[in-house]
Amino acid sequence: MRTRVLMAVVAAGAIGLAACGGDNSSTSSTAAPAAASATTAAASSATTAAPATTAAATSATTAPSSAGGDYGGGGYAVPATTAAPAAASSAATSVTLSDTKLGKVLADAKGHTLYVFTKDSNGTSACSGGCAAAWPPVMASGTPTAAAGITATAWSTITRADGSTQLAVNGQPLYTYAEDAAAGDVSGQGSGQLWWVVGPDGAAIKS
Repeated sequence: MRTRVLMAVVAAGAIGLAACGGDNSSTSSTAAPAAASATTAAASSATTAAPATTAAATSATTAPSSAGGDYGGGGYAVPATTAAPAAASSAATSVTLSDTKLGKVLADAKGHTLYVFTKDSNGTSACSGGCAAAWPPVMASGTPTAAAGITATAWSTITRADGSTQLAVNGQPLYTYAEDAAAGDVSGQGSGQLWWVVGPDGAAIKS
């Protein structure tokens, strides 16, 4: 009788242990996927946040700036990354006359109006960088030629800071204006009270 009771106790204990083991297995297998899901969600969130940083960097790089300032640029827009002067007038050594609302003025071979900058002195250009992007210097090579009707005779050249050669009249370096779209345009006249068109005699017209 005592032996039967002992065997019954042992059997009951074995069943209890088996039941506990089954519960642990179920809990472990359920917890693992939950932890994996949490890790995946965190990684996905970090990946999604990255483009915001990239967009901010792109915006900062492409932001435009003004080419105005103390040289009378008139608010002409230049990219922030554009520090070098724009390409100069292509027919720099051939000077013509152009009919404008201000009368006849000096122009390049394409009829684009030429200007002088009153901040220039002693045959030295004070216009470079952003200024030269808005007011391209008229480059020269060889001996300048002037069209009929031009009475100015004091033609010369200056050497710019970058080593290039710029055309000058009466000792004043000459420029075009980037916002003059067509021959005869004089939209740069009087800009900042610093820029003036030039008459056939080589003198600035300040009107």
